[in-house]
Amino acid sequence: MDKDRIAGATKDFAGKVEGAAGDIAGDAKTQASGRAKEAAGTMQNLYGQAKDAARDAGEAAVNYAKDAYDNRGEVLRDGSKAMARTVQDNPLGALLVAGGIGFALALLMTRQPRRPPPRWRYYG
Repeated sequence: MDKDRIAGATKDFAGKVEGAAGDIAGDAKTQASGRAKEAAGTMQNLYGQAKDAARDAGEAAVNYAKDAYDNRGEVLRDGSKAMARTVQDNPLGALLVAGGIGFALALLMTRQPRRPPPRWRYYG
């Protein structure tokens, strides 16, 4: 729990008490001051909640990245086993896919021949 949440809850409670005291005494200035403290406490509490949520999200992302890094070998092995199983089950389909990828790469890597610039004849 963040210290802003604790301080905000304290201010919120103090503002409610002051506002209630102003209501009982009939003092508008005390009521307004209590409502202002209550609003400030609520905002500080929300700020603390946002900080907690951001910290938790950051920690979760770090933990996810660490788990992914630790399990990288297993994922690679599982992927290669799945690929080998797919090729064994359907060799013709795998051959067609590999040929299509090779053809697409060949098209991307070849360049159109350069054409000479057009020659303009100026008769003037």
